[in-house]
Amino acid sequence: MTDWITIANDHLTAAINPLGAELSSLKDAAGRELMTDADPAFWTGRAPLLFPVVGKPAGEVIRIHGREYPMKQHGFARRLPFTLIDHGPTHATFRLQDSDATRVHYPFAFTLDATFRLDGATLKTEIEITNPNVNEMPASFGFHPAFAWPLPGGAKRGQHNITFGQDEPDGIRPIADDGTIKAGSLPSPLDGRTLHLADELFAHDALVWDNVRSSSVTYGAPGGPHLQIDFPDTPMLGIWTKPGARYICVEPWHGIADPEGYADEFADKPGVFLVPPGGSKSINMAVTLLP
Repeated sequence: MTDWITIANDHLTAAINPLGAELSSLKDAAGRELMTDADPAFWTGRAPLLFPVVGKPAGEVIRIHGREYPMKQHGFARRLPFTLIDHGPTHATFRLQDSDATRVHYPFAFTLDATFRLDGATLKTEIEITNPNVNEMPASFGFHPAFAWPLPGGAKRGQHNITFGQDEPDGIRPIADDGTIKAGSLPSPLDGRTLHLADELFAHDALVWDNVRSSSVTYGAPGGPHLQIDFPDTPMLGIWTKPGARYICVEPWHGIADPEGYADEFADKPGVFLVPPGGSKSINMAVTLLP
């Protein structure tokens, strides 16, 4: 097992697993865990980074210039070791670069840097995707952090809510049995701007907003700690758990599962961005522990 890399200040302590550059623990000043217990009865993930796809490709392939490449749900970055390239008391940067193994699935050279940085009671995750190729590089990226549900502090699971920063007039996208996205929409589960968390919401997989207006949400329960999750660079959002599990995932995405039956080019899929030749794409998320 690879040792986790720890960063800390007076407010928070974070530990990152170089396998996948996965945030694996986030504790407050009292040492209380704010993230999932990763119970294998439900899901052993903690906060995987999703690249170069988000969600399930139809038939588990993507098409680039007419050729099919095998691609599993959420891509390969979460299963690969990153290299630690910089580490100080309150920051750490990890890097993943293309290899013969990645080019079997995604025929591009790339560099993916993930920097974790503590600033007061905020953990910032800064992603930089660089394209050294002579042509544009299509890609998606998503965050997938799983926070403790319930959070420490004594509130019961059923008292926890997620409140959106803006009104969200649209419904949510239905998920097909194979994990792709169906056409149409389902009624919004929000009460105003608030999602009252309950297991039955997730009986049919994640709640998916493919055009989220908000750039932040706040998660917590009355009388206990709250987490503000800011995602200024991602136009889509998933919220997910498995009924009965002790976590809730708040997932800012720049990308989404394939539409059901999708058979077109990966570059034309909703949510895919194009990184220019010699250029880069930055995608950021911040988690703040509120008083």
